[in-house]
Amino acid sequence: MALSIRLARGGAKKRPYYRIVVADARAPRDGRFIEKIGTYNPLLAKDSPERVKLDAERASHWLKAGAQPSDRVARFLDAAGVRERAARNNPNKAEPGEKAKERAEERATKAAEAAEAAAAASAAPAAEEAAPTDEGVSATDPAEGSVESAPAEGAETAE
Repeated sequence: MALSIRLARGGAKKRPYYRIVVADARAPRDGRFIEKIGTYNPLLAKDSPERVKLDAERASHWLKAGAQPSDRVARFLDAAGVRERAARNNPNKAEPGEKAKERAEERATKAAEAAEAAAAASAAPAAEEAAPTDEGVSATDPAEGSVESAPAEGAETAE
């Protein structure tokens, strides 16, 4: 007989309340079960201790007997420390689609072109500033004076 540990729904319309039960896998969801091992009230706050009540000892007993927990019950068992939940391994699920990859490549090439243009624009003025003149005075630095306004050695001014 295949056993499962699953939720059986109770409560009124739009007011769910679940029992955590061990049942034959072929039995109806809210039908016959073997043993009730806990309760789950999803309407309570997530940090409330009354939200999930689980008899860990009985749960571990039924797991050793071969019962398979449902996904939701496996989460509860993992939180209670009864059974480690197996990680779902689907590395391609989070991978973007083909069109998204193409758009990302286009954005990357545009960003690289913009970065190259900015680097070239900033490098051009730096090259002009670093170029020495005949007398070692920078042509663009107004503090040192320009080459044309600097008097030559030995030349006298006419006054």
